[in-house]
Amino acid sequence: MIDMHCHLDLYANPGRVIAEADKREAFVLAVTTTPKAFLGNIRLTEGRKRIRVAVGLHPELVAARHREVDDVRKFMAQTKYVGEIGIDGSPDHAPSLKLQTEVFSTILKNAEGYGGRILSIHSRGAATVVLNVIEANLSKSLPILHWFSGTRKELDRAIELGCWFSVGPAMLRSSKGRELLASMPRNRLLTETDGPFATDGDAPLMPWDADRVLPVLAELWNCSASEADRDLHANLRNLVSTLDHVYAA
Repeated sequence: MIDMHCHLDLYANPGRVIAEADKREAFVLAVTTTPKAFLGNIRLTEGRKRIRVAVGLHPELVAARHREVDDVRKFMAQTKYVGEIGIDGSPDHAPSLKLQTEVFSTILKNAEGYGGRILSIHSRGAATVVLNVIEANLSKSLPILHWFSGTRKELDRAIELGCWFSVGPAMLRSSKGRELLASMPRNRLLTETDGPFATDGDAPLMPWDADRVLPVLAELWNCSASEADRDLHANLRNLVSTLDHVYAA
């Protein structure tokens, strides 16, 4: 199982969740909302071979913490994963859209300066702006659009730009989410939960709940759930090996 976007440190009992994910042999990308949280996640997940930690600065926090972008750049030296980053265009955060765009652009330029990074990107209400920044700044890094909710036209553009996508059970509750999934490239797709923010009723989704996407993929791809799972793991290997190739270039 693969959870490519999960806030491990924000569960009520992160140690228990981490231990269970490890027991189940789940690959988890622990995204962070601030660079300070990156160090905390490194400590929390020490010794867990299938858990990777990304350094991030969540767009919802940029207005208050934009000066921490220098710490994001600094910690990139310790990880090939960056996230959660991006732009949020929802009404509550629209006033900081210009600043968010500047911070997002700076992070992408820094990722390129390090030779490329795997990026988990937030684009709610701002898909076109996010894609503009990706197009202007990326050539080595690999962008993964987390819980993409843009238009079909924006999805087509994202595909043309080489973006990857991570989808979770919460996204697939809407007809729009399922329609977008049907048009995403099979070889550039990964699963996620966005737990504990994404929930199942009152309960937060857990990293192993990413597997709930498998029956949907199996139906969409006309294959078994186990075949869909194998394809996702092949995608993950290709993602990581592509970046390794960039490093070697």
